[in-house]
Parts: sequence; C-alpha cells; structure tokens
Amino acid sequence: MFSKSFLTVLTLLIFCTGVYGRIISDQTSSDLVSDGVNGGRENGIISLFAETEKACEQSYGFLPCTNTVLGNMFLIIVYGYLMFLAATYLSSGSELLLEILGPGIIGGLFLPILGALPDAMLILVSGISGSAAAAQSQVSVGIGLLAGSTVMLLTAIWGTCCIVGKCDIENSVAVDSKDTKGFSLTGSGVTTDIWTSYAAMIMAVSVLPFIVVQLPQLFHSNSGRHLAILIALIISLSLLVSYCLYQVFQPWIQTRRLVYVKHKHVISGILKHLKKHALGRLFTDHGTPNIEVIEKLFDAIDANGDGHLSHSELRALVVGLRLEEINLDENDAVAKVLKDFDTSCDEQVDKKEFTSGVEKWLYEAKSSIGSVEAGPDTMKYLDDFHEETRREHSLLGEDQSDEIVEGVENPRKVATKAGLLLLLGTIIAAVFADPLVDAVNNFSSATSIPSFFISFIALPLATNSSEAVSAIIFATRKKKRSASLTFSELYGAVTMNNLLCLSVFLAIVYARGLTWNFSSEVLVILIVCMVMGILGSIRTTFPLWTCFIAFTLYPFSLVLVYVLDYVFGWS
Repeated sequence: MFSKSFLTVLTLLIFCTGVYGRIISDQTSSDLVSDGVNGGRENGIISLFAETEKACEQSYGFLPCTNTVLGNMFLIIVYGYLMFLAATYLSSGSELLLEILGPGIIGGLFLPILGALPDAMLILVSGISGSAAAAQSQVSVGIGLLAGSTVMLLTAIWGTCCIVGKCDIENSVAVDSKDTKGFSLTGSGVTTDIWTSYAAMIMAVSVLPFIVVQLPQLFHSNSGRHLAILIALIISLSLLVSYCLYQVFQPWIQTRRLVYVKHKHVISGILKHLKKHALGRLFTDHGTPNIEVIEKLFDAIDANGDGHLSHSELRALVVGLRLEEINLDENDAVAKVLKDFDTSCDEQVDKKEFTSGVEKWLYEAKSSIGSVEAGPDTMKYLDDFHEETRREHSLLGEDQSDEIVEGVENPRKVATKAGLLLLLGTIIAAVFADPLVDAVNNFSSATSIPSFFISFIALPLATNSSEAVSAIIFATRKKKRSASLTFSELYGAVTMNNLLCLSVFLAIVYARGLTWNFSSEVLVILIVCMVMGILGSIRTTFPLWTCFIAFTLYPFSLVLVYVLDYVFGWS
C-alpha cells in the first residue's frame, strides 16, 4: 500500500506539473519564435492540454496543479484514489480495533465518526480556505459531496445489496441461503431484523436539521436565515450526541430485549402446552381464568403428589417447547418459571403459586394480543400470542454464530497495527482533502460544469468506495443477519453524514457568514432519506421490486437539482 501511494504521487508530480512551452512558427514573420498562445488562437486550435492565461495555485506551494480539462481530471482521479486509500486504512484499522475492544464506545461512537471522517474533511476544507468569496464558491463542493454520498448509499448501493443478497421469500420472510427463484420481483428479496428498522427510523429523524434550515425559504424570509442556520447547527449537534449515546448503549438495549422475548417465549410455550393438555377451557365464558382447570393441571404435573412442583417436575413441563429456537436450555427456562411463580423463594411451586402464576400469564398474553370477547374462541389468542412471540424473536435476529470473533492472538500487536492504520488514514484524508477540492473547482472552471454535479458524482466514489464494496461483499452471504448488518451499516453511514458532516457544513456557513443557496440540494437529501427511511421503517422484508425505487431515486436527484436550480432558479 505504501509503495503504491508513493508511485501514485510520483506519477502525479511528473505528469501534472504545469509546463509552459514555446513553439517554432512556420509563418513568415519578423518574430521567428511564437509565444505558443496567440499562434494557436489565430489558427483556431483549441486543445484540452492548453493552459489558460491565469496561472493555477499550487496546494501547499508544491503539489502540482493545472488549468486544463484532462489535467484536472487526472488530478481528481489521483487525489480521489488517495482519499479512497484513506477511507480503506480507516476502515481496516476500525475493524481491527473492534475485534479487540468490541462494541459499545468503540463500535458505537468511535468507528462511526471515523467512517465519516473523509467526507467531513472534504467539507471542512471546502469552506475554510481563502476569502469568504472563494469559500462561497468552493462550499458547493461540500454540499455536493454530502448529497452525493447520501444518495449513492441509499440508492445504488442499497439496491445492489438487495440484489446480491436476495433469497427466496416464503411466508413473507427470505429463507437463508436459498436462492432458487431467480430474479422474481415478488418471490426473491432480503429480510432484516427489527434493529435495522430502528436504524432506518433514526436515519429519517436525522433529516430534522435540513428541515429547520429550509424554513426561511418556505416562508420567503431572508432575515431569519442566519438564525435558522444556527438553530439547525444546535439541533444537528444535539442529535449527533444522542445518536452516539444510543449506539454506545444499543448492545445493552438489544440484550435486554432478547432476554425479555425469551421470557415471553417460555410463557407462550407453556401456556400452549397447558391448553393442549387441559381438562377443560382455561378461560370461563366470562373471560376470566378457570381456576378449577388450572388446579387440575397442577395435580397432573405434580408427579409425586406432594403438593409442590420441584425443579425436575418443572423441567418435565418445559421439555418439548423447542427452546433451541431461542438459544435457551431447559434449566434456564425452569429458572424463568421459578422467578415468576416462586413467591416464597423456596425453589419450588405450590398449588396457590402455580394458580396465581398461570393466571397472571394468561392476562399478560391476552393484553399482548388485544382484548378478545369471552366465548368458544377465547383460547385462540394463545396460538396468536405464541406466533407473535416467535415472530418477534425472529425479527430481533439473535443468531450471531457466523459473526463470533475468536480470541485475538497478540492483542498488543493488533492494537498497534490498528492505531497506525487509523493514524495513516487520518493524515492522508487531512493532507489531500484540500488539493482534491481545488482540482474539482479547477475542473469545473475549465469545463463550465457546476462543481456540485462533479462532487455529487465523483467524490462519493472516492470516500465511500471501501464502505460500499464491504457492504456488497457482506450481503452476498445471503443470510438474514448479514443483510441486517449490511443495511444497518448503510443507514448508520447516512445518519452520520446527516449529523456530523452537516454540522461541519453548517458551522462553516455560520462562522464565515456565507449565503445559504442550497435549497434544491437539501430537498434532494430530504426526499431520498424520507423515502428510503420510511420504506426501511415499515418493512423488514424487501422484495426485488423495491430495488427499482432505490435505483430510480439516483437519476431523479440529479434531474431535480438541475431543474430547480437552472430552470426555476431556486438558488
């Protein structure tokens, strides 16, 4: 990697340094030597390699620069590749660090910030260098990158991950590793867990600062725009802190949810078992628990007839509940029953405790499903409660067998390597962000193409390529868990763009007193985030037809910005 970077910079220095030459004229003239400029114009020759009269400014006083179209195109490719290297180093270092330290502060706070660092660096340098007038011109590169990264991740990459990760959909759920239906628009797709839906909801909420900053535009007010930018900045920073805290504590929240659902699974399984073996209905015609039937069940379970249910008798009760589905053994299930029933804390359950416990469980199951009328069909809700519990556990997606990290050998060596990769990636991103922004602006000047469109299309390929490739490769595992992690990563990256990168952008605009003329760009971000956020929030299974929604949003975004800016003059 290091040798590649050195060769890239060396090639850049050789081919991109501005060169001024003089040619021999074959025209009859008193001057035997032409200046190489007027002669070309007199002959009507316009070359892509011709320098303009205005000399370019070298970044840091020594990096090459050019005013030609092809020269700046080459510089964008080279500097973009270096930013790609920075993103790759940051990603590799983050993965190594996560193996050692695990989730929590590292996985929830540190790594998402590092993932957004290249974009944040580019946005920062686009607005802090030069005069306010120069910053006003360059800052469109930052907003273009912000919009382009968001749109690319939620459209092209989202749709591609859905295609490569598709499995057969049966009973509204994609079956792991089963892909026999080809490209069926409704029969193939991916399924994610409920946490991925939460990530999509958070992403949709993260667009709130964009809405606030656009309020003066909606009310056709210019006086309150500077205040709106400040308020949006405060909201953005507040949401950023809240999101990081949520990510830090999210593993703990997920663990608590899984424990709760396992408990519900034991309740639903035992109630279903009791219903099957009951000598009568568990509920009376009035909708209240049938105490007489529950007491008969106790007598049937009490094998030795001592009036108490021991640990072994309770274990016999839970046998056959298919606890392997929720990664719970019989002893754990018995412990959960004792916790609910054994009010005397004597490690056994008498008839009164059993009756009271079952009665409480019946009411809990009934309230979970919703009120039902008393009568012959009253007991149907127990089956509904059992199916709801199984579905809820499936949505939580506990199975992590393919993601378990084995003990890391020589953690100090791995930590050192991770630190060096993170440091190198940060340095490269910081050093080459400014030259890349300059190259984009120079290319825009040479071609008369707005810098927004260049940064919208080209820069996300540099700063998000490693993340996109990683997500796509991960999605090819064709499992629910891998799909959940893939889409969660995409939603999380966009959320961090909407909060961290937007905070940097708003801070620059506010501190330097720049004019806010990015209404169309903000509208594009709002539309794409809301459409994909709502789609991800209300669904956990995505058939292939949903890919067309994602793919269509990319060209739609470009066309919308062009129409609003250059047809209706929004900005």
